Amino acid sequence: MGQEEKNLPAEMEKLQLKLLETEKQAQENLAGWQRAQADYANFKRETDQRQKDLFEFANAAFMTEFLPIYSHFKLALEHMPEGQRKIDWVIGIRHIKKQFQDWLKKYKIEEIKTIGELFNHNLHEAVTHEEQAGYKSETIFAEVQPGYTLNGKVLMPAKVKVAK
Repeated sequence: MGQEEKNLPAEMEKLQLKLLETEKQAQENLAGWQRAQADYANFKRETDQRQKDLFEFANAAFMTEFLPIYSHFKLALEHMPEGQRKIDWVIGIRHIKKQFQDWLKKYKIEEIKTIGELFNHNLHEAVTHEEQAGYKSETIFAEVQPGYTLNGKVLMPAKVKVAK
């Protein structure tokens, strides 16, 4: 047997050890890459959520300034004398109100239901509790000021009168 043949098993053993070491390193690299991918996916999801939250916050801040103006606009239209409701410019103003309503709906802003509803302290703010014929206790019989939600969260509670 030659010298080369005697060294062959030792060389094969070294190569097998090197192969095992290389496979172990490849597994570690793969695991690290997978962790990095998961970390990146989490980071992206968190960043997207932060942007969404920031947009909603900015939108909510804008809406809390705008909604009282819209509420007064609606109130003014409700007090329009009956005889003037068919005048062209009044019809135009009512179209503008409808555009505002559509715009609010587009941005998931909804008016809180009031009259005839049970009082809910999460949605309504009671300005008075009074005896009211035809209404059960804790039922809203009048709306003083409308309230609004944005994506189901209260932007402005509705100010209401509640039956005793």
